[in-house]
Amino acid sequence: QICNLGGQLIPLRELEQKKSGLDARHELVVYCHHGIRSHAAVMMLKRSGFQHVKNLVGGIDAWACQIDTTMPRY
Repeated sequence: QICNLGGQLIPLRELEQKKSGLDARHELVVYCHHGIRSHAAVMMLKRSGFQHVKNLVGGIDAWACQIDTTMPRY
């Protein structure tokens, strides 16, 4: 793991099994490297009834370019 914004790591392939451990009442921000897999995760969570879920558009790479330029890019 190269960088982390303090989140919980759940690979997309494991999300279906692990979503029951997430609290659908709280806002969730989902992110990955470029925002593509996290978008798929957000769509799956919304289909499962999660209403307060957002995708970090552009992913961790955009965060490193625009928000925290000290974060390593990969």
